Amino acid sequence: MTEERPDHAEVIGPPPLLYTAALVIGAGLEWFWPTAIGLGSLPLVLGAILILAGLAIALLGALALRRAGTAIPPNRPTTELVTEGLYRYSRNQLYLALTLIYAGVGLIADDLWILILLVPLLLLIHWGVVVREERYLEAKFGEAYRRYKERVRRWL
Repeated sequence: MTEERPDHAEVIGPPPLLYTAALVIGAGLEWFWPTAIGLGSLPLVLGAILILAGLAIALLGALALRRAGTAIPPNRPTTELVTEGLYRYSRNQLYLALTLIYAGVGLIADDLWILILLVPLLLLIHWGVVVREERYLEAKFGEAYRRYKERVRRWL
């Protein structure tokens, strides 16, 4: 008897939850060991720009997935390989959007811990989400996904 793999990417957790957990940990560290970026209004302005850009990218990415009739959460089956819209430029635009929003929140909060935690968070997203999704999509869509990977960058 062979065990059948589930029809989803088997990621380690929902990406929005992973980003939120890192924010909470960063805020907790800030409470115990305060930091400050201290660059005047620059972090506020830059943070707002990053958040707005992230929200726009997330909206466009979600709309493209909805139009194609495929699931957004990676723990649900992907029914279509979406290569249109911003997916012509980034294979992981929703994670790029979450990263921009996360960094923007860290800047606005003037919380160096949040920004420091971005590095391990991105490693976790890479190995626990992106690599697993890529393996799943390649198994499901085969040569079409391999061609897509060749012509479109992972992040930018």
